[in-house]
Amino acid sequence: MSKRNNQAAKSAARERLRAEREREAKRAKVKRQVVVACSVVGVLAAAGGIGYAVVQSNKPGHWEAVQDEKVVAPANTTGTNGTTVIIGKDSAKKTLKVYEDPRCPVCAAFEQKVGSTVEKDIEDGKYKIQFVGGTFLDGDQLGDGKVGSNGEGSKSAMSALGAALNVSDEAFLQYKTALYSAKWHPEESDDKFKDDDYLIEIANTVDALKNNTKFQNAVKNGTYDAWALAMSKTFDTNKDKVTGTPSFVMDGKMLTTDQGNPPMTVEEFNTLVDGALKG
Repeated sequence: MSKRNNQAAKSAARERLRAEREREAKRAKVKRQVVVACSVVGVLAAAGGIGYAVVQSNKPGHWEAVQDEKVVAPANTTGTNGTTVIIGKDSAKKTLKVYEDPRCPVCAAFEQKVGSTVEKDIEDGKYKIQFVGGTFLDGDQLGDGKVGSNGEGSKSAMSALGAALNVSDEAFLQYKTALYSAKWHPEESDDKFKDDDYLIEIANTVDALKNNTKFQNAVKNGTYDAWALAMSKTFDTNKDKVTGTPSFVMDGKMLTTDQGNPPMTVEEFNTLVDGALKG
């Protein structure tokens, strides 16, 4: 090979090497730009995620938001926000106030033992009952109007009771009986009543509510959620100084046994109620 050809070959080799270095430099630059861009997107995404999480955590929960909603009162109610619920014959001269919380296990025990006696007394016109429902077992504190964090079952069941009351007095009483029954009432620590499907499943055992679309929509849509809170407030601010459930009051007097407990047998209940009716 001549020196000329050798020199030309070297020049060509140097040119190829230079071109290759330029391409490598360009590829490296593009790679750096992509990495930086991805890093920026990642940072923005992370910041956006954190921001979204902060916004979500600061948003009020469902029941906190419900406190600001307008109350829709069920049919068959009277008084402010429909929180006066009186059931019975007009001919009945006296009214027995019944204070209960849907999640209360003692209320469930009372209903299972004495509930049928109360329903018969109402049918016979012996007295009316005024239902006052509380939700303190959800963690809602008495008297301050706060919505607690120990569950939602009492409030959800109260709302469903409102939906039943909107159907009829009888549907309300029968549904309340079903909620407190041994088959359906959960342990106090089990917040099962927060589940709309479970509340509807129970309702399907009540003739007036079975496959009742209007009732089911009211439960699913929370139509009476604000009413449930209003009823709970009525419990919290009651003038009878009731702080526990079940409690029974007639003519402003708490009906309790000699031991200071609520009546938990038919005999105890009849003795106390008959005495109050004569008073």
